[in-house]
Amino acid sequence: MPARKLTSGRIGLKALAFAAFLTCLVEPAQALYPKKGDSAPHHGVRDARRKVIQGIDVSRWQGEIDWARVKDAGTRFAFIKATEGGDHLDPNFRRNWAEAKKHGVARSAYHFVWWCRSAKDQVRWIKKHIPRDPDALPPVLDVEWQNDSQCTRRISKELALAKIQEMLKGLREHTGKKPIIYTDINFHEDVLEGELNDYPFWLRSTAAPLAKRYARDRWEFWQFTTTGRVPGISGDVDRNAFFGNEREFEAWRRGHFDIGSRKWHGGEPKVAARTPPPPTPAGLRAPKEAGGTKLRFAPPGRIPNAHTADNRRADVTGSIRNN
Repeated sequence: MPARKLTSGRIGLKALAFAAFLTCLVEPAQALYPKKGDSAPHHGVRDARRKVIQGIDVSRWQGEIDWARVKDAGTRFAFIKATEGGDHLDPNFRRNWAEAKKHGVARSAYHFVWWCRSAKDQVRWIKKHIPRDPDALPPVLDVEWQNDSQCTRRISKELALAKIQEMLKGLREHTGKKPIIYTDINFHEDVLEGELNDYPFWLRSTAAPLAKRYARDRWEFWQFTTTGRVPGISGDVDRNAFFGNEREFEAWRRGHFDIGSRKWHGGEPKVAARTPPPPTPAGLRAPKEAGGTKLRFAPPGRIPNAHTADNRRADVTGSIRNN
């Protein structure tokens, strides 16, 4: 009996260890961002939670933010609401913009488009309020139908695209950086499907993988929840994931990598080839850094060989527009 209990204990320990290992494989982001959470997590966006580089988007609805704690939680980037239409400035924008920079959070300003205002008016308003900081991330143009605002007008696809292109051009001329397009499922289907494919897209899907919601081959940013919890922010906050790895993110920040076209400026950096260790003379031990472990002798003339990864409605409800 004692032996049986010992065996069961060993099996139990092994099972626990294996379960912990599987958890690391399934949710590596949990280990990367242990201080962040979600008040209503959805299994349909688990792929976004596995992305290494994650951030948030904020507006006045998040109140006064403690950016030191936001940074400490591992936040890599923040999309900060700046302007809307042709006459609205988010009252918390300037403070959020300055505090995010002060605490080392890469930040981007976004403009929410009003279809009742001309593109010219909106570009003029953007240029008046969005800073031209050389260290800022490229700006965002937020395009979606305004179902819950004073401007519920739906214009034609052709007119919408013309306005979008005019505002993208204005943002690029003002900041010197290629803008990002934020959109949701309905607007993408009505206007953007198959359009502007050279631009980076920031897509919303809070209940399913992006591939099940959008007829688009690739994405750059994924808004995967509106019920995120991040230290330094009271209540819910939108959480987002970047598509790529650390090298691609940093190269994009420095202007060396176009995430929209997936093109490197000046060519993709070369990874230095690993120099193979020199052959080990017969009868000698290879150094540890060359892979050697035990002292092994070989017959003269021979060298020993080294032995050498829901539903549509849940996604459409809400948006980053918080005016």
